[in-house]
Amino acid sequence: MDKVVITRKIPENGIELLKGEFELVINEESRNLKKDEIMELSKDAFGIISMVSDKIDSEVIENCSNLKIIANYGVGINNVDIEAATSNGIFFTNTPDVLTQATAELGFSLILAVSRHLIQADSFTRSGKFTGFDPVLFLGKELYGKTLGIIGMGRIGSSVARMARFGFNMRVVYFNRGKSDRERLVDAERVELNQLLKESDVVIVCAPLNEDSKYLLGRDEFSLMKDDAVFVNIGRGEVVDTEALIEKAKSSDRFGVGLDVYENEPNFDKRLLELKNCVLLPHIGSATYKARMRMAEIVATNVLKVKKGICPDFAVNGGELCRAKG
Repeated sequence: MDKVVITRKIPENGIELLKGEFELVINEESRNLKKDEIMELSKDAFGIISMVSDKIDSEVIENCSNLKIIANYGVGINNVDIEAATSNGIFFTNTPDVLTQATAELGFSLILAVSRHLIQADSFTRSGKFTGFDPVLFLGKELYGKTLGIIGMGRIGSSVARMARFGFNMRVVYFNRGKSDRERLVDAERVELNQLLKESDVVIVCAPLNEDSKYLLGRDEFSLMKDDAVFVNIGRGEVVDTEALIEKAKSSDRFGVGLDVYENEPNFDKRLLELKNCVLLPHIGSATYKARMRMAEIVATNVLKVKKGICPDFAVNGGELCRAKG
């Protein structure tokens, strides 16, 4: 029976689809597998269901003798060597769109939590410090009518834009490599990055990681932002120079930060813990029952499709490989 390696336990509905069809090797521990562990487990595997935090590089791929599919449990694609997978006839799939709304809602939740000091206020109350109404306690930022700058106006970015525009009457500006066909749906304006950073009261990163976006935001870019701005990242950690972000946050007590992604996850820069107005989440953008169960269904179904000789859904390299199969 062919083997499928699942590098981190996924929701049970996905596992049930694969039971009886494959020998399943599942990492049951609450940690990411190391590269050498993935290599050892997958050397004779038919499929790998990987997390976006797993580095599936050419060395891992070349070590596999029977691999036919790498199914990423997530929308990200920068953790897999796509060229190596394609040259070895291995499908590489992800799970786009199904997590759009969940991630966008989490992003806006971060904006609200940072703007209104919700986490700090909760901790204050739980610690027994609440003694009654205080006119100057936890004063925050109102969002209504302010300017939101979105870096990366894709599915998730445009969903955040709708919440801002129609829920809080915010002016929405965005920065993209090209003009987004979604801008007319949310009454958004494309601007250059420097203008976005200067004018925005809230900046949210929704961009994927690629050659153009890596360290897009550094010291010069953060220096352009308002001292009382809110900065949120739900895209990829490496889009941001963490050192520059920390410097900006320390330069102004009213600068707020909300992060769900980090450089070098899960080993993020622990100096972030020292920032006063900073909300840190453990990469839970898509963490709703609906989204995560649908993601599990997609990765499992794609593995089954490849076994049956059918081109899988959401194949990043599917065009070339599906043509070859035909």
